[in-house]
Amino acid sequence: MSEIARDMGISKTRVHRHLRALVQHGYVLQDPETERYEIGIKLLVLGEAVRDRFDVLTATRPEMGRLRDETGQTVTVSALVENAIVVLDLLQGKTLVEFGIRPGATLDFHASAHGLIALAYGPSYLLEQVLECPLKAWTPATLVDPAKLKVEVEKVRGRRWATAADQLLIGVNALASPVFDYRNEWRGSIAIVGSTQFIEAKPSARQLALVVEAASEASRRLGWKVNPQ
Repeated sequence: MSEIARDMGISKTRVHRHLRALVQHGYVLQDPETERYEIGIKLLVLGEAVRDRFDVLTATRPEMGRLRDETGQTVTVSALVENAIVVLDLLQGKTLVEFGIRPGATLDFHASAHGLIALAYGPSYLLEQVLECPLKAWTPATLVDPAKLKVEVEKVRGRRWATAADQLLIGVNALASPVFDYRNEWRGSIAIVGSTQFIEAKPSARQLALVVEAASEASRRLGWKVNPQ
């Protein structure tokens, strides 16, 4: 504890208070004989989760620039962080209108393209958790019927892309596709975001091809194979 206090430049009392809290939550362990501290399994798990997210960013960033240049639209990347869909990165498009969403923002599962991708390819319990609570109606077009949400998630799972036209904000749409790793497990998604004037409720064949290919290329960087043996 003295070493930690010295290295961090804070009092032993404050260090002790923080360490006790970390011990209570399982992030730090204390040897009962030596009273020395060491990292706990929960901290290792958290570190692994953070590493996975940085892997997703490393894999998607080259595609973000290409996708923005090819479509002219804003590009976003998201991942699941503590059971929430979080925007990890954003590259503004070439249109006159900029989008206020920023890295670190969370998105509703049922009202966003990133969220629908998560429900389709993420842990099975996500959909159950979402359906346990009332679905917030952000606009008159928001998907708030549980049965219809289930149908939409199945459609997304079958086609590898999702849209959310007017779901969160009238006049705005997003087109997202999933990113997988070498275990063929979903790690996040990449999307273009823009006005429904440019990304219609039914995206163009070119937009679909560009977004799906960007996600596939990012997945290949993580070791994903289309038909794993």
